[in-house]
Amino acid sequence: MNNETMNNEQAAAAAPLPAIGNQKSKIVLGWIAAWVVLFGLLALVAVKLYQVTLGPVSSGGAPDFTLSTFDGGSLTLSKLRGQVVVVNFWASWCKPCELEAAELEAFYRANKDRGVLLIGVDYVDTETEARRYLLRYGISYPNGPDLGTRISQAYRIKGVPETYIIDQNGQLVRTIIGPTTQAALQAIVEPLLK
Repeated sequence: MNNETMNNEQAAAAAPLPAIGNQKSKIVLGWIAAWVVLFGLLALVAVKLYQVTLGPVSSGGAPDFTLSTFDGGSLTLSKLRGQVVVVNFWASWCKPCELEAAELEAFYRANKDRGVLLIGVDYVDTETEARRYLLRYGISYPNGPDLGTRISQAYRIKGVPETYIIDQNGQLVRTIIGPTTQAALQAIVEPLLK
């Protein structure tokens, strides 16, 4: 062997080996980070699915809200204690809502002087269409838009129509999914008035 070859071999032997340990550490840390992110996403999905399976609020204290009505007034649920309050979520584009419109109005007229208040919460609608709907069906009970869907989110509605019956102490006593009737509402409200 000549000197130049020996020097190259000695230089190669003396040179530090690539940091395989560092590369393995980086790979392991990368995998750990990926698993942490994956488990975090799965936990987030699990929480959201749990909230979805909860469905609409069905018991306990009714979520408080303030509704600005189409006639320029304002209603705050917590200020209505002492009355039975029926909250109905509806929309002008909702065909099942049309089925219950006359029933709700009849219920309101029969009970408005008995300590029962019916409130309509217009969900994801335009004001023009909502007002047209109220005129078409002769709705006289207080109604207003769910601005920013804050009220519907608090009640975790799944769609419209949905109706919530709240007793004089602010406790939610019944949830009705889908259209309802005057007779069905009356059967729920009557025992609360005694």
